[in-house]
Parts: sequence; structure tokens; C-alpha cells
Amino acid sequence: MHAAAVCASAGLALGPRWPLAALAAALAAPALATRRVTRVLLAAIVLGGALVGSMRMHAVDRTAFGPVLGHAVSEHATLLEAPRHRAFGVRVAVVRVRGEQVLLRAARGVRWPGAAVGAVLSARGGLEALPARESGYAARGVHAELRAWAIHATGAHRGGAAGIVDAIRARATAALRAGLPPPQAALLRGMVLGDDSALPAGVRADMQTAGLTHLVAASGANVLLLAALALAVCAALGIDRRARLVLVLALTALYVPLAGGGPSIQRAGIMGAAGTVAALASRPADRWHALFLAAAATLLHQPHAAEQVGWQLSFAAVAGIAVLAGPVRSSLARRRVPGALAEGVAVTVAATLGTAPLIALHFGQASPVTLPANVLAAPLVAPVMWLGFVAATLGQISVSIASPLTALAGLPVSVLLGLAHAAAGWPGAGWTASPVLVAAGCGGVGVAIVARRIRRPALAVTVAACLTAGTVAYAAARGLPAPAGARVTFLDVGQGDATLLQDRDHAILVDTGPPDGDIVAQLRHAGVRRLDALVVTHAQDDHDGGAAAVLGALPVGLVLDGRDGVREPSGLAMAGRARARAIADVAGQQGQRLRAGGIVLQVLWPPARQPGEPPAGGEDPNQRAIVALATLGGIRVLLTADAESDVLAPLGLDAVDILKVSHHGSADEGLPTLLQTLRPRLAGIEVGARNTFGHPVPATVAALRTAGAQVVRTDRDGSVAVEPAGGALRVTPHA
Repeated sequence: MHAAAVCASAGLALGPRWPLAALAAALAAPALATRRVTRVLLAAIVLGGALVGSMRMHAVDRTAFGPVLGHAVSEHATLLEAPRHRAFGVRVAVVRVRGEQVLLRAARGVRWPGAAVGAVLSARGGLEALPARESGYAARGVHAELRAWAIHATGAHRGGAAGIVDAIRARATAALRAGLPPPQAALLRGMVLGDDSALPAGVRADMQTAGLTHLVAASGANVLLLAALALAVCAALGIDRRARLVLVLALTALYVPLAGGGPSIQRAGIMGAAGTVAALASRPADRWHALFLAAAATLLHQPHAAEQVGWQLSFAAVAGIAVLAGPVRSSLARRRVPGALAEGVAVTVAATLGTAPLIALHFGQASPVTLPANVLAAPLVAPVMWLGFVAATLGQISVSIASPLTALAGLPVSVLLGLAHAAAGWPGAGWTASPVLVAAGCGGVGVAIVARRIRRPALAVTVAACLTAGTVAYAAARGLPAPAGARVTFLDVGQGDATLLQDRDHAILVDTGPPDGDIVAQLRHAGVRRLDALVVTHAQDDHDGGAAAVLGALPVGLVLDGRDGVREPSGLAMAGRARARAIADVAGQQGQRLRAGGIVLQVLWPPARQPGEPPAGGEDPNQRAIVALATLGGIRVLLTADAESDVLAPLGLDAVDILKVSHHGSADEGLPTLLQTLRPRLAGIEVGARNTFGHPVPATVAALRTAGAQVVRTDRDGSVAVEPAGGALRVTPHA
């Protein structure tokens, strides 16, 4: 049964993506058995899983939207998740339209009705293919994006079993936020119901840096604590053993969709159900069998699940616990560590080691604070969960009855918030990491632990080596290497600016794009492991929105700060992260010069001013943004931020090779005259696809082409790398 579950999982995971790998797995599967019939059966299971997986992926990816893509539509959309905030007041949520999942995007100025999950909305807008940067939603089975210019609540809700779950969730949500401040209410809701959409940006950043985000991802701990609470209550009420287990099975089946039905909670639900069924049959539970059964079931339900980071981390954590928790627990027990503490520390260490390579691979972090932060958080998790579960249950009757328990849960929740904030500021928080080194290190620790417990250390070494080699190969395929010389990259971060200057291992980033621009992943893809300097040109969300994330994920030598005293959330988060990591934060002003390897960056604007003196560009942050001239690899690059020709023309500029076009290509009457002086060979427009501002305007694009510049645009070309090559400019889109 173990081998069958392994083979089914392998076939379902490999078949739809790498048929040759599935065939190789089928040829290797007979090694898991000794009898000829069983060998043939296992090979058939792999091939059958590959065939079924391919058919399921084809069915899931099939869409009827083809004929209406690119057209205006008016649709009824059922809300499947709470809306999430993006930059510029944009909100997005997954909805169901015509039986398919669609990403509903409401731009700034579009009123989003106060509707709960399950509500039926009326939405009018343009239906488009899902953008490439929303690949995370594509892995969830989302087929298109509806850019709405009007959204209204119809007052209707979906019915059936899903409607019943929606009503339970709505009452539970109301109970969990009764009387608590928004940050505490959002964290409690995330921990109990797995919905982190209401977490403030600062709290989310702290938890990511401290390695505590798993607390708001409903998974195995939720199911285990729910089952423990139910069994304890049933025992206190005198309910017999079989009835208790049946009740736990029913609660698990209800809790999975209640907590969002994501891949990690699906895995936990299936494993919990398997353990409960084994208990009902008076048979011992087998964690490995349940794990592979859960893998096969989740891949059968959603063939793209293996592409989701949550799915990968969930299974890696359980595998780590299964392999390492026992030896660590025994080692602690021999050192007379109390049983409950030894159990908590062992599980935390095992899960941390199991997931560390994936976290380094996907997020570029291997923070040394993760382990101590999780050990300190562990005693608080169960009280929060149990109080939250009871409050959510009582909330089905009355919020006022549940509110005392919600208030009580707020105490450990507040401690967790304080712990996350403190840990995010500890030395080493958010350290960058090489996936290869992390995989090798975790594999080595795992081998050292396991080899002492089994009589086949060679097997442990082989398994660890294979895992490390796989991580190395995967990491190598994920991004470009650092350049051999100079490279300028216009990064596709949506409607925002982010320009990367590289010279071998040296790098300067000018602006970071909006908070949802995924700037850290873009830097990883470009081969960046550290930044010599981060330049934030001015205080607007589309330029400094990702700065705090960059400072949390990468070593940064210096922040050149162009906010010029303007206080706004993204800039304050950036400044706080810089202070926490002891990174110098220097105000940008005319005459400054930065050097990093072969990169020289000279600040041309704004001029220095005395305290109390009004800014030279007025109150508009665009007019006093940092304008800089970079020289690298024999080429000159003018970085204009959002400053247009009225600011640039008086600076006495000379010809340049590359121009970063001002303000995403907005209208600028003085641009044609300015271009007669600049004469750029290439102009880069950093702009979001189908943005609501109309950027870039046709007149700007026409002026650039008339001046003889090759125009590249991130909305159409994705991220674009430009390298000097024998007097020419080699342009390489790598979207």
C-alpha cells in the first residue's frame, strides 16, 4: 500500500509535466517490490497516474472564455475568497464566472461592495487572458482576469452545502473580530480560519521576516488541535470512543472548506481523516501512507497543486517531521528536557529543516531567527487556536456570547504580534540564502541525525544527495546568472518603476515598484544576491512599495532615500526595516556619487536645501524625485524617475545611450525638444499592462521613435535586459 501510494503520487505529479520522467519512474517502480505481479502492478500504477494526471490537467485548463477574451462583458460572479489589497487602491479576488475561476480586479475608484465569501456580484468590465505575472493564480486553476469598471452586490448568495459553509464562516469571522483591534483580529482570523487577507502590510512583513507566516496558513496543526479539542470535550461529556471519532471525522470534513480548502489544509484533512479511520478500525495510523495518500488525492483534485508553494511547503514540513522529529525528541529527552517542551522543539526543528531549502529557493531567505522565533511562538499557538475554535463555535449562536473568549484569545495573539515584530529586527533576520547551500546544509544535518538512528546510513546519504541535486538543478533553472559584464534591466513589476544596474557581482537597484510587484523574485531571476545600494527616488507607492521587502530579503549596503521628508506607509516601512538591519539611510541630493564595481551613479537632482527651505520642485514628489546618471560598461543611462522635461531640461544634460522614460510614458510636451539633446539609442518604459492611467500615451512613444530610439516596454516585453556588445546594445527580454 505504501508503494502504491508513492507510485500513484509520482505518476500524477510527473505525467502532466514530464512524460519521460514518468516513464523513468515506471521503469524504476518495480524496485519497490519483490514479487513479479506486484512489480508489474506498481509500474502500471505510475503509468495510470500519469495518464489520469494528464487528462485531469487538460480538463482543468480547458476554458470556454476564448471567444470573449478581449471583450467587454457583464457577468454574475460568485466571490470565492476575501478581496486582497494591491497598490494604487486596487483590489483583487478570485470569483466564479460561468462555472470557471476568474481573477476579478477592481481598479482605484471602483467601489467594492462589502460582500462576504459566497456573495453573488454583478461585474462589468473587460475580460482578458490571465497576465503572466499572475502565475500563482494560474496554478490554482484561474483562467482569466476581469478588469471591472463597475461592481455591485446583487444580494444573492450561493446555495447548497457551500452556502451553508459560507454562513458558518461569516458568523465565525464576526465572532473572531468582536472587540479586538484590527491587527489582533486579523491574526486571530488567519490562525483559526486560514484567511490572512486582512493582515496589515507591516504585520505581514514582520511575520515573513521572522518565518512565522505558516501560523496563518491553515494546515496540519489546525486539524490536530481541532481534533484534540473535540476529543477532550467529548470525553468530558462521556461520549463513547466510536462516536467521538465519527464526530472528529465530521468536523474535519467541515473545517477543510471552512478554512479555504487550500492545498495545505486539504493535505492535513486527508491525513487527519486517514488517521481517524485507522483509529475507528482499531489499526495503527501510518504517517507515511497518509502523506502519500494525501499527495495523490490533492493532485487528482487539482493537478496544478504541486506548482503551489503552499503545497510544497506543507508536504516538506510533514516529511521533515516524520524523519527528524523522533531522533530530535529522543536526543532532548536524554538531556532531561521536559516532555512537552522536547516535543514542541523537536517538531519545530524538524519542520524548519524540512522546509528551509524550499523557503530559500522560493523566497531567497534562510533566516537564523526562524527557529528561535518558532520555538518561542509554539506555546502560544494551542491556546489561540482552542480559544478561537470555541469562540467561532459560540459565534454561531451569538457574537456577544463569544466575545469574552475572543478577548481572552487576544492576549496571546498580542504576544505573537510583539514576537514577530521583535524577531524581524533581530540580527540576521531576513538573511539572503543560496538554495544550494541550504539544501546541502539541511541534508547534512538530516543525514547526521538519521544515520545515528538507522543501520543503513548509506541510504540516508543517497536520499539526501538526490534531494540536494534536485534542488541545485531546480535553482539553476529558475534564474539568470550574474552578468559577466555590465547589464541594465528594466524589471516588470507592473505599474511601477524598478531599474537594475549590474556589473558582474555588483548591483544597484533604482526603485522597487509597487508592493505587489514581486520585486524580490525579479532580483533573484536576474542573478542578484546582494545590492550595493538601493535608490528610492521618491515617496510614491509605485516606486518604494517593494523597498521593505527588498531590505528584508537581501543584504543592502546603502539606501539612497529620495522621500525628502514625505511620510507614507511604504516609505515608513522601508525606513523601519533599514533601521532594524542597521543599513545606512542617506537622503539623496545633487552632487552625490555612488560607485559599485564598474557602476558609477551620479545624482543630478534635487539640489540640497537647508532645514525649513521649501523643496526646489514644489510639493509634488514627482518634481523632486532623484534624477541620476549611471555609467557602466562604457554606456550612459539616464534614470529620470517621474521627473519630466520641465525638471530635466535645465540640468544641462548631454547625450545618453539609454533613457529610462519619465513617469511611465505619460504626456510630456517638452519631451521632443529634450530628445534632441539626449539622443538615446534605447528608451525603456516601465509600465503596467492595461493600466488605468493610459500609460504610455501614443505621443510619447511617437516622440521616442521619431528621435531614433528603440523602445522597449515592460507591459509588452516583460523584464528586458540590455547589455553593451561591441558598440551595440544587446536587448534580451526574459519575461
